[in-house]
Amino acid sequence: MSKTVTIREVLEALDRITGGRIVKGPADLGGNNPFVVTKSSDIPGKAVTELPGLVWGDPERAVTKAAVMMTLTESAIELAAATGVNCLIAHHPVADGTNSGGVPIAHYMNLYGLNVIELHEALHGLHPGIAWLHGHQAVEVDIRCGGLAGNILYVGRALPEVTTLGDLLSRLRRLMDMEREEAFLEEERTFRGCDDLFEAATAAAPTIVLGKPQDRVGKILHIFPHTGFSPDHLECVFRAHPDADTVLATISHIHPGHGLIEKARELGLRLVCGNSHALEIFENGLPLARALALLLPDMEIRIFRERMVSYPLDAVGCEGVQQYGRDIASRYLVKERAPSL
Repeated sequence: MSKTVTIREVLEALDRITGGRIVKGPADLGGNNPFVVTKSSDIPGKAVTELPGLVWGDPERAVTKAAVMMTLTESAIELAAATGVNCLIAHHPVADGTNSGGVPIAHYMNLYGLNVIELHEALHGLHPGIAWLHGHQAVEVDIRCGGLAGNILYVGRALPEVTTLGDLLSRLRRLMDMEREEAFLEEERTFRGCDDLFEAATAAAPTIVLGKPQDRVGKILHIFPHTGFSPDHLECVFRAHPDADTVLATISHIHPGHGLIEKARELGLRLVCGNSHALEIFENGLPLARALALLLPDMEIRIFRERMVSYPLDAVGCEGVQQYGRDIASRYLVKERAPSL
């Protein structure tokens, strides 16, 4: 007979996985835990503090099913409640209202009896998986590059089977099963009768920004631009590693006009954009789920994968709902208003 697993046991397993980084009490909120980090762009009222551990719920509650995901959304909440999941483990930090359909977390989670756990920075730097997927072995890891919390840098050596930039891209396509992802997208386009349909994982596919597929790759500076990595950071890191030949940008991409492209060109570096954030569920979520499965073999674990698509306004839904949108917009949202006196 399967053993009942509690939320507390999940937290204990996560504490073991992260090497003791889970919040354990009030002292951790007062500076004792370096992974309790406040993120802010100085937009009034929009800062969020990461609390690795239980954000909402009851530690003594029995787990029915657990789901590992990247970001908590109202769609994830609804999917959990509809499929018997009551333990949500989100990689990214959870903000009241933002990740709970615009209402307080307490209202939504209490309605469905859900328990929410987050990790984020507490999981970063624990495994070499992202480097391995991208064809190199990390020999140096900095999760506070330039003193900036969460600004991650890997310095790596290309694996023996990855000798060129083309090898790196081919490896990613194979491991991320991109051929099937692209085939599925084409099927959806055909099914919906809409060629103008895009999906995040395939639209933001790995690409060479500076260099050619046949260019050799040896020492790699693996960066994550969305964490605040700047051209000045790149110049500083290159000074410490002048034998580096390639910059690899992952989780987020670098698009034309960004200063990192010019800085890489100036330093004589090749530049590759690898996996985007749309695929982090494989890079970080899958290893985390597998680790939990090893420690808690009696707990059923699901993977919640986001799939973001876009299509033209006129292609959304059936004609009935399109007419609803037009009627509501014209009758209530942009209706003629009486002139003010």
